[in-house]
Formats: sequence, C-alpha cells, structure tokens
Amino acid sequence: MRILLLTHAFNSLCQRLAAQLQQHGHETSIEFDIADSVTEEAVALFRPELIVAPYLRRAIPESIWSHHVCLIVHPGIVGDRGPSALDWAIQDGEAQWGVTVLQAEGEMDAGPVWASAVFPLRAAKKSSVYRQEVTQAASQAVLLAVERFSSGRYLPRPLADMADARGRLRPLMKQTDRGLDWARDDTATVLRKMNAADGFPGLGDTLFGQPCQLFDAWPEAILRGVPGEVIARREGALLRATRDGAVWIGHVKRPDGIKLPAAMAFAQEAAALPEAPLDGWWRADVATWQDIAYEECDGVGYLHFEFYNGAMSTAQCQRLRTALVWAKQRSIQVLVLMGGRDFWSNGIHLNVIEAASLDGTSAADESWVNINAMNDLALELIHSPKQLTVAALCGNAGAGGCFLARAADQVWLRDSVLLNPHYKTMGNLYGSEYWTYSLPRRVGEDAARAIMRERLPMTAQGALASGFSDAILGGEVDSFRTLVAQRASALAASAELGAMLGAKREVRARDEALKPLAAYREEELTQMRRNFYGFDPSYHIARHHFVRKSLASWTPRHLARHREPGWLVPPLGEAS
Repeated sequence: MRILLLTHAFNSLCQRLAAQLQQHGHETSIEFDIADSVTEEAVALFRPELIVAPYLRRAIPESIWSHHVCLIVHPGIVGDRGPSALDWAIQDGEAQWGVTVLQAEGEMDAGPVWASAVFPLRAAKKSSVYRQEVTQAASQAVLLAVERFSSGRYLPRPLADMADARGRLRPLMKQTDRGLDWARDDTATVLRKMNAADGFPGLGDTLFGQPCQLFDAWPEAILRGVPGEVIARREGALLRATRDGAVWIGHVKRPDGIKLPAAMAFAQEAAALPEAPLDGWWRADVATWQDIAYEECDGVGYLHFEFYNGAMSTAQCQRLRTALVWAKQRSIQVLVLMGGRDFWSNGIHLNVIEAASLDGTSAADESWVNINAMNDLALELIHSPKQLTVAALCGNAGAGGCFLARAADQVWLRDSVLLNPHYKTMGNLYGSEYWTYSLPRRVGEDAARAIMRERLPMTAQGALASGFSDAILGGEVDSFRTLVAQRASALAASAELGAMLGAKREVRARDEALKPLAAYREEELTQMRRNFYGFDPSYHIARHHFVRKSLASWTPRHLARHREPGWLVPPLGEAS
C-alpha cells in the first residue's frame, strides 16, 4: 500500500515505523504536521491509501480524517485518552502500560481501535520507556493494524463496546501535578516524578533558589544531607538530598535557556560544592550516578558510557579516551564498548556547543575542539593492537557516534537498533571521526556515497546487509547484554584469537602505508573547518534550531518523497 506518515517530527518511533513498513513492501512518504493546508497538499500529492500518525501534538483536521482512514499511535492502554498518557502512567507507578492504534475521529483518542499491545512498565525515564518499550509495542501494533486494514475484512472495535478497556480520559499533566516537596518526598517519589517529566517538559522546580526544569535523575545509595539541599557535584551532575537519601540531577534547563549538564548550567554555584569523585573507572557496586564504568568477566573488558541523549562533549570525549587508554592496559585481549541503554553515541554535544555561543565565547571554537576530541577518541580505538575491539550497540547511534562505533574491529547491534550514519541533516556538515577511512572499506565507495547522500535511517538488518555491522543479536536489553557477554567470552577463549589479532595488525600496517590516518583526518577537518568557520552559516543555524527545538517550517525533501521534483503518483496499489 501507499502509506503517508504524518508526524510532528522524524523521531525514533517514526523512523522505525517508516523502515518497518518499507521492509513489508509498503510505499511510504513522510510529512511534518505544520499546518492543515500543508497536510491537505501532501495528501493530494501522495494520494495515500492509509495515513499513519506516530507522533502528533494536535488533532488531524476533519478535512483529512473524514475522507481518509487515519491511524493514531497513542502511547497508552486501550481506553486511555489525553496528551500525557505516559507521564501519568509513570508518575502513578502503573505496573503495565501499552500502545493503542486507533482511528482518528472528531473526539480526540476516542475512535475505534485497530490494534493494541501491552508491556510491563519499567521504572525508568519517560524518554527511555518511549524509545524502548513504547517503540517496540507501537511497531507491533501498527504492523498488525496495517495488515488488518489491507485485508479489507477487519472492522475496528468501537471504544464504547470494549468492556476490557481500563484506561480513562486524563488531562494534560501540568507542573502543579508534578510538584516536588523535598522535605517530605522520599527518593522513590522524586525519581518517579522526575522520570515522568524526562525528555519533555522536564520537572519544574528550583536549584539554588532559582527556577529551572530538572531532567536525568539517578539514585544515590550512600551520600546523605539535609532534604532539599544540593550537597555535592560529580562531573556534570549535582546531588540533592531527599527525605531518605539523595538523587543525582544530570541536566537542567533554566528559563529561556537550553538543556545543559546541571553543573554547567549552575557553574558558579556548583564550583562551591564539594566533589564526590568515584574511585577509578570500575563499575560502582551501589546505586549512584556513573557515566563511565568498566568491568571485566571471563577475560573480557566492558566499557560502559551512559551519556544523556548520546551527546558527547569535549570533556566527556576526553574522559572516555582516558578510560579507554586505561582499559587497554589491562591484561585482556577482547574489549567491548557497550555505550548506554538508549544510545551508544550521537556524536558531538550540540547543546554544549550552543551554550558557547550564549556566554560570549565561540560556538565555532567549541565545535572545533569537540570534533577533535571525538577524533582523538576514535583514533585511540583504531590503535588497539593488543585487543580485538567490539562496539556493542544496545541503543541507537547517529552521526559521529556511528563512525566512532565503526572505529572498532567489530560492530554488534541489537536487532531493534536504528543508525543514522550521516551528517548532512545538521546544516550540511561534512563529518569526521575517520569516516572516509572506515565506511568505504566496509560498504564500498558507491554505497558510502549513497549513505551520506540519502541521509536516511538504517535498521540493524540494513546495516548488516550493507556490511556496516558484523552481527545482529536479538532480544530485549538484558538478553542482548547476555548474548554480547557470551559471544565476547567465546572470542576471548578462541584458539583463533591470536591469528585474528595478527591479521588485524597486518591490515592496519598495510592501510597506514597506503594512506596514513593523519591524512584522512586532515582532509575531513579541512571540510569541517569550512563548516565551522566558513561563510556558509548553515551548520550554526541548523544547530540553533535543533537545540531550541524550533518548530519545522517544511518537511525535508529526502523524507517527503511526494515533494520530489518529477514525482508521479502511481496507480493505487502499485509501488512507484
């Protein structure tokens, strides 16, 4: 079928649905929900047989839903209605939640149900639950709904007739519904309320007597203080005491500001706090905030780095490189870089770079320092002659994060991972991290040019087929990590490991003789210098709008296929 995806933004859920619908043979195109007239024009151009709306912030106009079947993906159980479904579920401590695919009608979230899926609701950040459980459940439900629609025989169930619907209409959650009382709330309550607001809109509160929104909460098992007081700092995070413990606050957003590491957003106040450093890189055996952690098992080293939204600032790149150098000195021959649960890496830290443009320093200079720190990290990974290195991606990766992963000897992906191995959507950035070395040697010159030109997400299956990755390991997060450990342990015990390391050193020496890595880096950075310092401000404009979450003014042409020059509407039921 020809399916139009109508969405507020091309987020991870929309990306996954587009990829999966295409894998099932459907013709898809994407339109951002900018205005009724724009949507009406997109429908007229594409002539969809079905419209799927994975992520909207307003109602589809009657001029569309009254003439076309429009399937809304609602992140709530059957019967749940309202714009804050996941927020209420997390804050109320629901044990089970779900996703419902329903048909758009005049009353919001009240149309007949085409499909649904449920899942255990993990105690975690809303942004994490959305990227993991909600996305997985939505994928299952949407594919089922599309199959039912295409059959022409299925009749969706009116919500009023569903006796098993236990959801209800709930209003938009306001900050007054989220409010913290640091003197009375225990750690579990603080975590639940902060988790329910994570990603967007953040939990409205104060720090140091100044209003802000809080994000990125982590429990602390040992340190204590007077409830409500900020008692310590660690790298970018601040520790605030609760009634029965303490909570690390990783990120904050000040009024009219941007989301930043908490200790950076309140730099002057944070500088007066005592530091609470960890003892080296080893994974702590108690609950705490630790963005870089190392562990060993069966002769394999595992380096974890849990960076918020996958963004890696200059300081984080430098610290991770230090940890990598330390890990390489251990008596191990297999080293696995695990990344984080939701993201492996998304490259340079655009928010921190944007902050440099706001405090009187230079965003171009910070961009330059950050990309060089990423390159230093990638180079350290490439130069690992004594270890077979593996990038094990449990979560998504984008831009420079993809090519940092490709700097490892092998790349293993969880089967639900999405990659965005390109840079141009950020103001035509050329990119670095030695991608001009690592990508063509894996996928070929023509495929490398196509990946960079098309700027489309790559599924785990697509990455394996192209040669970008080396293996797909299925399952949920915990089972993926178990499979990674089993596979890595088998490598460490393999009689072939010595020969594999020898062959690796020979290939690296041959490649270096043909063209030194320093030459690749200089060529890439010559282009990046133009992006950062040149006459074309596209990168700086794109970064500003990305960080500020500016509303889209148009749908990018590489997504809206129906707006490509020369687009011809194929006959219904026939792919173009």
